[in-house]
Amino acid sequence: MLKWLWLSVVVVIADQITKILVLQNFQYQESIAIFPSFNLVHVHNYGAAFSFLSDAGGWQRWLFAVLALVFSVLIVLWISRLKPGERFTAIGLALVLGGAIGNLVDRIYHGYVIDFLDFYMGTSHWPAFNVADIAISIGVVALIILSFFDDKERDDRGRDNNNAENNKEAPSKNG
Repeated sequence: MLKWLWLSVVVVIADQITKILVLQNFQYQESIAIFPSFNLVHVHNYGAAFSFLSDAGGWQRWLFAVLALVFSVLIVLWISRLKPGERFTAIGLALVLGGAIGNLVDRIYHGYVIDFLDFYMGTSHWPAFNVADIAISIGVVALIILSFFDDKERDDRGRDNNNAENNKEAPSKNG
């Protein structure tokens, strides 16, 4: 199932390209209204999700970098152990992996994560986020949804194999 790692690579590339565009076209903390309730901004997140530990003094950069590396290795191992029919699990994990690596690149290179998508209602703003965060969120939601299903995922080949087994002729009583 490692064939799904291409999706992680696509996420990392898309994430880094969008962040480069933000760095090239926006000053720090600059905001441009795109439509009501949505701005493009240039902000730095020194913490984790929702700026958790953002004002911890700098040590959190390395903590989150190490955690991202450890979880990335664990995700690759998990994907490598999936069965061929578990493609949706592989896709969810590949999205989480790509997002984790995208934000890890920022932490190592800049010391913070570049966020630029700002949704708001009135004066209440959702914490700004980026493409990596979107991939992580979609991947996690997919994995949560998959966890509610009792039956294992099956690809077309798995269904075809089951149908072939069910359609085998029963041995004849005559002989």
